[in-house]
Amino acid sequence: MDILTAALLIALLIAILASGLWIGLTLLGVALFAMEAFSARPAGDSMVLTIWGSTSNWTLTALPLFLWMGEILFRSRLTEDMFKGLAPWLNRVPGRLLHTNVLGCGIFAAVSGSSAATCATIGKITLPELKRRGYPDAISMGSLAGAGTFGLLIPPSIIMIVYAVAADVSIAKLFVAGVIPGLMLMAIFSTYLMLWAWRHPDQVPSADVDMSLGDKLRAGRHLFPISALIVLVIGAIYSGLATATESAALGVAGSLLLSRIDGSLTWARFVDGLYAACRVYCMIGLILAGASFLTLAMGFIGLPREVAQFIGGLHLSPGWLLLMLMLFFILLGCFLDGISMVVLTMAVLLPTVQAAGIDLIWFGIFVVLVVEMAQITPPVGFNLFVLQGLTKRELPELARMAMPFFLLLVFAVWLIYRFPLLVLYGPSVM
Repeated sequence: MDILTAALLIALLIAILASGLWIGLTLLGVALFAMEAFSARPAGDSMVLTIWGSTSNWTLTALPLFLWMGEILFRSRLTEDMFKGLAPWLNRVPGRLLHTNVLGCGIFAAVSGSSAATCATIGKITLPELKRRGYPDAISMGSLAGAGTFGLLIPPSIIMIVYAVAADVSIAKLFVAGVIPGLMLMAIFSTYLMLWAWRHPDQVPSADVDMSLGDKLRAGRHLFPISALIVLVIGAIYSGLATATESAALGVAGSLLLSRIDGSLTWARFVDGLYAACRVYCMIGLILAGASFLTLAMGFIGLPREVAQFIGGLHLSPGWLLLMLMLFFILLGCFLDGISMVVLTMAVLLPTVQAAGIDLIWFGIFVVLVVEMAQITPPVGFNLFVLQGLTKRELPELARMAMPFFLLLVFAVWLIYRFPLLVLYGPSVM
């Protein structure tokens, strides 16, 4: 297979994606064309076997369960109670209630696994309250756009599950690897908010009336249900008592129980949450099926080998290779969602990454961080779309608000490259 053929297939893929056709059907169509045009292997048999194998993987059962858990919490009052529990503790911190975006997204990300759900849920709670108290829209919305991406990094993460399946690495180890970078990113964002508050003291509203420690502790009781769910889901995985799938089932059961206890679980909400989770998973499943067949087709016609030879011929050091891949993912993220980016590229890139001596667990966290950047870059920044729905602002304006947090994500990538133990320490002690 020559470079011109590869360029033709890539151009065909981009053209069909640009037409608005579903991503999964686009991948299947391009793969079918490639098999028929450039391979002697029967395309029909290969497609059936590949689609069945990719969608019947037991590991993937964790994905719809985590999606359902996030939908249940999205429709309950638990997320509103979380704001009540966090607010009293932040009055004396520079930036004050702006940190509720960071802390709220960090907590919700630990139980939802979805960037869009995290951004939408926390935004519905924090943005009206911050606006009512007089906080500037730019920093409120920008911090929410950036912190909403925690849903991808802080486990349990849907995109981590997809990457783990594609790269054949342990989901549990990948989840553990995301803990320290997730906490680090929360600290980086909060530090930036404090520095912003010191530079713009006139734009930060005055603090509420101080509460006694007892009052703060009583307000903090609102955090207990979410905290208990986090301990249940994450603790079961890290302790080895349950697999990722079993922990996801525990999360669903726990979220249903908590929603029932607080009175927000109705039959209509139950059905709506189940329907929404099924719809999202069917979309992801179709993408995975199409990507698996495309991967097989590209293997038969030799595209991975051509790409590997091209990149290998550049004789890049691991650092330059990662820089090139970061720029590539950021560019790709302007057109595709995060899951599509992972399933489209991993089969081609992983051999080259392994040849460069890069640990696949570390590379998974690198990919997640770069995909996080793509969540806040137009024209297809999913968090920007969510914010646009919440605020009715224009996308370019929201992108400008989110730009400082995009740059902070770049800084986070440099940190894990400079200090790889930030990622690898957790898996090494499992």
